[in-house]
Amino acid sequence: MSSDNLETRSLLDELRDFEKGGLFDLGHPLLNRIAASFVKAAGIGAIQAVSREGYFTAIEGSGLESPGGVTEVTIGGKKQRFPDLKGESNRKSLEALVKSTGKESLQWGLAAGIYSGLTYGLKEARGAHDWKNSAVAGAVTGMAMALTSDDPSHEQIVQCAITGAAISTAANLLTGIF
Repeated sequence: MSSDNLETRSLLDELRDFEKGGLFDLGHPLLNRIAASFVKAAGIGAIQAVSREGYFTAIEGSGLESPGGVTEVTIGGKKQRFPDLKGESNRKSLEALVKSTGKESLQWGLAAGIYSGLTYGLKEARGAHDWKNSAVAGAVTGMAMALTSDDPSHEQIVQCAITGAAISTAANLLTGIF
């Protein structure tokens, strides 16, 4: 590529090439797909975690409480609020925010990487991309996510597997409709 071409390219052209080339080149399409999905979803997880904490901080600061007085979100029996955020110092609060955001980013990235890798691998192995691949990938991803909780029970693992399979199958089946 000549330097003249680089100077005249727009940001939109750069973004289009970025999407074509992918985020990583690890030598195999499966690894590239897993890594790219992990990084993208981890970024989304971090943004979600920080924005949720910003919301809770704004609610508490304004004196507006939810009707039940609870400003915590409970998902899977686990409170999704940074418990140590109101530390003794700003340093402790920042450390708690970074630790919690990192954990949530890792969970989002894990889910995306597993799901993406399984759908790609099943497509290559079976020669077809259909709802069956999505169901299996969703179930395995759901189980993996359940295992990242503090105290996973058998019922929680099965419930997450069924939920993951149902959501991913529905998404696959609805892709052609919308």
